[in-house]
Amino acid sequence: METQQVRPKADPDGILPIFANSHKKLGFLLEKKSDKKNLRTGFTTGACAQAGVKACLLSMLENRPLESVEIVLPIGRKAKFLLHRAILFPAEPLTAEVSIIKDGGDDPDCTHGAEIITHVRIVEKSGIQFQRGHGVGWISKPGLGLPVGDPAINPVPRRYMEKEWTTFYDNNRDWIEEKSGLKQNGIVVTLSIPNGEILSRQTLNSRLGILEGLSILGTKGIVVPFSTSAYRASITQAMDVAVARGIDTLVLTTGGQSEKFAQAILSSLPEESFIQIGDFSGFSIREAGKRPVKKIIMAGLMGKFSKLAMGVTQTHAAGSQVDFGFLASIARESGAPDTLVGSILQANTARHVGDLVAEAGFDVFFEALCKRILVHLTKISGHPPSIGVMLTDFQGKKIGYAES
Repeated sequence: METQQVRPKADPDGILPIFANSHKKLGFLLEKKSDKKNLRTGFTTGACAQAGVKACLLSMLENRPLESVEIVLPIGRKAKFLLHRAILFPAEPLTAEVSIIKDGGDDPDCTHGAEIITHVRIVEKSGIQFQRGHGVGWISKPGLGLPVGDPAINPVPRRYMEKEWTTFYDNNRDWIEEKSGLKQNGIVVTLSIPNGEILSRQTLNSRLGILEGLSILGTKGIVVPFSTSAYRASITQAMDVAVARGIDTLVLTTGGQSEKFAQAILSSLPEESFIQIGDFSGFSIREAGKRPVKKIIMAGLMGKFSKLAMGVTQTHAAGSQVDFGFLASIARESGAPDTLVGSILQANTARHVGDLVAEAGFDVFFEALCKRILVHLTKISGHPPSIGVMLTDFQGKKIGYAES
């Protein structure tokens, strides 16, 4: 067995020519436009696997471990990947293995820095077969676009790995047939991620139905820092999983804490009913309304609910502020005493407002707040026969509820 630890070479100015997993240099190669915060774009696990397949095939052809490989990403842009390891097997000339260290750029993803290992073997059976090695999950529930029992390798990465094989086969068919002694050939691709099962505990994989490891995914090949499109995609995927399991009630929670409280209150519902939507309330209620569910429940705390009551459906702190005058008007219209109204106007945070109202024993305020939210959500979602809005305090107690 021949093993080589491949390292990058620097030019005279000390600049690395290969950036795909060089943490300080990623971004130049992709010719991306820098945003105002200069956040770095990264690569998906799917792109790393695609590059791994091509590197394995070229290593076999050239009979030497490569240092790097260039691919065309699903988004249509070229990218070079530095190989962390490259292994040839002299006794098996049609087998190779490489690994790439995933650089997620400035996206806060647990797969950043993970080693994506790709093992490729040319076999007699035509086409491409995918196998999961240690740390890559498998599909245990319907609704993910893959058959139950399959490796958690998403459709787009599969398609682009297959494309690498097809291109290689078309360009090197005579060499392959001479080496294999066969007229029909395909490849078996085995993907592994050391520590993948441990890393997956930081994700929602188990709830979605991806067990014992991470997913090989990515529709574009690149990771945009703090990508709203990626977050939205995870929300709709979670909804599809719930619907595929026959679940007819979706509980949309604004964060981890509100989800924990909602799960305790609505304990009869399965885990897949609960979906964290972050700041994307409008998007989520609209997407939920497109699906055949009987009921949608929005669950949250005072902070985001104080904004939702105003019709603000993108509730990130940087994009919207708590309007204490608005909250005071709800209290006034609900019959609150002037002293409470005045205290609300002088409050520091939405949570502070909740505390003031609770101390005054004026619980009707919370119900009124939920009703305001309900009006806005009902306008957004046209399908479901019933929408519920549930407000909890910071100890997990339900303090307000409204339902259509």
